[in-house]
Amino acid sequence: MISPAGVQSGHSILSVAAGLALVVLGGWSALALWFQGPRSTGARSLLVALWLGFALVTLGAIVRGHLLAASITFAAVFVLLLWWWHRLEPSNERLWADDVARVGSGEVHGDTVTLRNVRNFDWRTLSDYAPRWETRSYDLAKLESLDLITSYWGRRAIAHVLVSFGFSGGEQLVFSVEIRRQRQQKFSELGGFFKRFELSVVAADERDVIRVRTNIRGEDVYLYRLRLAREDMRSLLIAYLEQMNNLVRTPRFYNTITVNCTTLIYQMMQRIVGRLPYDYRLLFSGYLPEYVYKVGGLDRRYTFAQLRQFGHVTGRARLADRSAQFSREIRQSIPALESASATGR
Repeated sequence: MISPAGVQSGHSILSVAAGLALVVLGGWSALALWFQGPRSTGARSLLVALWLGFALVTLGAIVRGHLLAASITFAAVFVLLLWWWHRLEPSNERLWADDVARVGSGEVHGDTVTLRNVRNFDWRTLSDYAPRWETRSYDLAKLESLDLITSYWGRRAIAHVLVSFGFSGGEQLVFSVEIRRQRQQKFSELGGFFKRFELSVVAADERDVIRVRTNIRGEDVYLYRLRLAREDMRSLLIAYLEQMNNLVRTPRFYNTITVNCTTLIYQMMQRIVGRLPYDYRLLFSGYLPEYVYKVGGLDRRYTFAQLRQFGHVTGRARLADRSAQFSREIRQSIPALESASATGR
C-alpha cells in the first residue's frame, strides 16, 4: 500500500516535470509565434504576450495543485499551435531580395552542363549594384579542380561555406547554399530554426560571390584546394544541379542546424564517396576546413596552419577587385596540388 507521503512525493515529481515541459514548450511556441506571426510588430508582440500570459497562468495552476486540468488545457492549445505550425509551407512565390530573386536550374547533356540564372552581379555597394543573371554552359570534360571557400564575419566557429569548380582555361563556377530572404529581411541564426527563410542554392561567378564578401561586406575569406577524384568532382557538380532543380519543383525551408551550407555538402559527399565520420566541426561551419583536412581532403604535404595561411585570399581579392583575372589572382601563393592528389589516385 502506497503511503500518503509517497503519493504526495509522486505528485510533486509530476508537477515539476510538467512545469519544466511547459517552460520548454511555451518558450519554443513563443519564438515560433514571433518569427511566423503577423507582419506587424505590434500585432506580433501582442500575440506573443497573450501566449506567454496563458503559459504563466497554466504554470501557476500547476503550482497550486491543479496538475491534471492545467496539463490537459495546455496540451489542447499546444496541439492547435502545432497544427498551425505544420501547415506553414515553403514557397517560391514571395517578394525576394534581389540577390536571391531567381532560382537556378540546369540540365546535363553528355559532357555539357547548361545552367540558367547564374548570378554575376557587379557590386559597388550593398545597395548599389548591377544585377546580372546569365545562362552559361560548362564542359565537364574540362573540369579539373575543386576548392572549398569559407567566409567569416565574426566568430571563428561560424562561416559561410562555398564550393568552387574550376575548368581548364581558368573558368570557375561557385555554388553557395544560402537563405532565400525576402526584401528588407535580415539574417537571424535563431530565425533559421523557425521556418523564417527558404533555402536557396546560388550558382555564381567568383567575381560576384567572393568579391561581395571581401570587398563589399568586409568579410574574411579563405580558399582551400580539395583532393578529390575528377569523377567525384563531376558527381558533386551534378548533385548541386539536382539540388537546384529540386528546389524549383519543391521549395524547402532553411534550418540553422539541419539544412544549411555545411550539412548539404556533407550529405552530398556521403552519397558520392561513402560514409564520412561525424564530427562536431560539422555543426560549426567555421571549423569545416579542419574536418576536411582530418579526413584527408586537403593537401597533406603541409600542416593545416600553413594551408590556412596560403589560402587567406581577402587581401588579394581586394587588390584584384574587378580584374578579368580575379580567380587567378586570388589563387596566387596557393600551392597547386600534385597531379596524383588532384585526381585522387
